[in-house]
Amino acid sequence: MHARLVDRSPVVPADQLVAQMVPPAMFDEVSFASYIPDPAEPSQAAAVQTAEEFAKKVVKIRSGGRRGLFGKKTQATGAGLYLDGGFGVGKTHLLASIFHSVASPKAFGTFVELTHVVGALGFNKAVEQLSDHSVLCIDEFELDDPGDTMLVSRLLSELSARGVSIVATSNTLPGQLGEGRFAAQDFLREIKKLGSIFETIRVDGPDYRHRDLPPAPDPISSEELAERADSVPGATLDDFDALCKHLSTLHPSRYNKLVEGIPAVFLDGVHPAEDQSVALRLVVLADRLYDASIPVTVAGAKLDAIFTPEMLSGGYRKKYLRATSRLLALSRFEVAAS
Repeated sequence: MHARLVDRSPVVPADQLVAQMVPPAMFDEVSFASYIPDPAEPSQAAAVQTAEEFAKKVVKIRSGGRRGLFGKKTQATGAGLYLDGGFGVGKTHLLASIFHSVASPKAFGTFVELTHVVGALGFNKAVEQLSDHSVLCIDEFELDDPGDTMLVSRLLSELSARGVSIVATSNTLPGQLGEGRFAAQDFLREIKKLGSIFETIRVDGPDYRHRDLPPAPDPISSEELAERADSVPGATLDDFDALCKHLSTLHPSRYNKLVEGIPAVFLDGVHPAEDQSVALRLVVLADRLYDASIPVTVAGAKLDAIFTPEMLSGGYRKKYLRATSRLLALSRFEVAAS
């Protein structure tokens, strides 16, 4: 009997939700020094310098507030930095470098992860748990859900007032004129109280829309899939539909624990996602698998067919393209057989 993800129902204690907000393992060792700017893109070197200066500012803010009347110390307002640019130009590298450069407690997560944490904890509890942090790093800030954007904007306003510095990277929607710049303005409008302290830095480089995704590997047969799963101790083998149904029963904040310790994932009966809610859960799963560098092998449809043409032409297009790109990368990871 193969191990299955559908048989795992992890529970993440509320007090661990914030504690697990750290950069993906692939960014454990990054630093400002290890970021290699492209000589043809001077904005990259400028971004590194600005990010380093921001990290120093965070340290200074957390070292103590201002002296007010009668010598009483008041809490300084947190600093803000917004790294704006296309896909694959090293924004997450810089974000993780800032995280590594400042004192704990500190938190790092994607916009989606942050909204999940706030949803699981409740707004007031989330503010309470994050208010003593030196910095909150938000990767892939998204503007495709006004409700989530307003929720996080309110959260950031509360945290900044308590001395928490905020640094975010943009995740702009395809088709927007002035990609990045307009997204930054939307972001600033949503968080008016923070707008005056946010510094927006452009990180230029090849746009992700100009990069062709590598062709998806041909799926293997169900029989071969099972044989390969048998050869990897601890690997999971799941029916695609059963896994999609199981994901709907778990809060996305649990997906990290769902795949924790899994050496490889095998999926049988893969086919295009039936609706948007299923597709968005698969995006979160793909992100968690990618963060953990877990190989993925499938039978059924190709991995680049999971998200339909209609989905790829809609407002969540960039999410789906990112998930497809990551799943394809995972499909090429070498699976360690016994």
